[in-house]
Amino acid sequence: MYKTLLVNKDNPMKNKDFKKLDLVELYNYSNERVLIDREALQQFLKLKDFLMKRNFEIEINSAFRSIEEQESIQKDFLERYGEDYCRRIVAEPYTSEHHTGLGIDFLLRVDGSFAEDNLMLHSQSAYYEQVHKYLKDFGFILRYPKGKEEVTGYSYEPWHIRYVGLVPAKIIYERNWTLEEYTKYFQGILVLNKKKGMTSFDVVNEISYLFGTKRVGHTGTLDPLAEGVLIVALGKATKVVELITSSYKEYIAEAKLGISTDTLDITGKVVLKEDIPDNIDITKAFLNFPRKYLQEVPKYAAVKVNGKKLYEYARNNEDVELPKREVTIKDLELLNYTHDTFTFRAVVSKGTYIRSLIKDIGTALNTAATMTKLTRTKQAGMSISDANDLDDIKNNNYKLYNIDDIIDLPVYVVNADLEFKIKNGIKIPNEYDATDKVIFKNKDNEILGIYEVEGEYLKVWKNF
Repeated sequence: MYKTLLVNKDNPMKNKDFKKLDLVELYNYSNERVLIDREALQQFLKLKDFLMKRNFEIEINSAFRSIEEQESIQKDFLERYGEDYCRRIVAEPYTSEHHTGLGIDFLLRVDGSFAEDNLMLHSQSAYYEQVHKYLKDFGFILRYPKGKEEVTGYSYEPWHIRYVGLVPAKIIYERNWTLEEYTKYFQGILVLNKKKGMTSFDVVNEISYLFGTKRVGHTGTLDPLAEGVLIVALGKATKVVELITSSYKEYIAEAKLGISTDTLDITGKVVLKEDIPDNIDITKAFLNFPRKYLQEVPKYAAVKVNGKKLYEYARNNEDVELPKREVTIKDLELLNYTHDTFTFRAVVSKGTYIRSLIKDIGTALNTAATMTKLTRTKQAGMSISDANDLDDIKNNNYKLYNIDDIIDLPVYVVNADLEFKIKNGIKIPNEYDATDKVIFKNKDNEILGIYEVEGEYLKVWKNF
């Protein structure tokens, strides 16, 4: 279960969500049994220790609640405070985020004692506010902040915190958001340095978990052998993945001559070993290599033929005609070589397989060739020096880019009238001399949409 699971009046907890809970048991300061999410408890204990050193003493009052417990609390508040107050304070069963085990009501010792009555807790809000600034450093947010009542649907509760994870907590705090706003508005682009041994899918899963969102997409697969730049889009930024994917990519690759494998890289099964001709001229081969040609897709690739991925045919030892695609080699530079190895830099179009390129260079040299190392050094204008690795993100030390930082399109800031039209996908006259696509933003620097040329007008391509 994502730590950012939104549970509120409009998003009730589902029965299947209860099955995903990872709850542990403890006894609170008054010796009452409490269930709480395992990771949330670990971070709360770190927060508690941190605050103790600053002369703040906090304790857990309550965390997970069953449907029956929520019904009991609702009944009690109705009797004690009346319907109006109860509606503003107590959630209906299934709509309380206490059902997640991630929501915590904590108590702060004030003047030597803990207050539990809601009215008394509100009277101590100034004391609670002194610790709120530390919450993000341990993955917590103030769930129902002051001034956000219309967004959350509940009154300010200085004692109610929610564990969302370190990365979302920092973003929510810095942007003065609620969990509702994070879920609705968060978007951005990461430039990652993928490490060898991970698949692109592994990276996407890790980013999805760290940011607490299912809306994650990468912009060009890197095999486990490969490393380097992997651009990942999150939230609404996934709408522009195809623009980033279509950009040229730069690689530095190493290859070995006289050997061929079934995967076309050194991790595969060797299918051919042969002597290397004495008269090969690698320099000439690079100078004469075609800059545009039909490249055969490797049989170990995710490209589909007749609804089935090529690697599935390969694993089942089934024969299939490998498709060919036109690719562009924008730049090809031989960096160094020996009699049986060479290293090169290549700038290539979308859909180019570097291991196939190496095989084809070997063919031009009248010998077999296999990729031994691959690093993507640049994509969409972002180089490996701009990239963060997963550890940077886990430590909240990374840069999150805006769409217009990565997409090389003209950007225009529009007035309120045009903002309304763009938000509603209305065509507008092409008064910008645009020839392809443009990005429109409002005065608050928020992207409204990407439009494209249609005759004398601009029509919506992607709306944000």
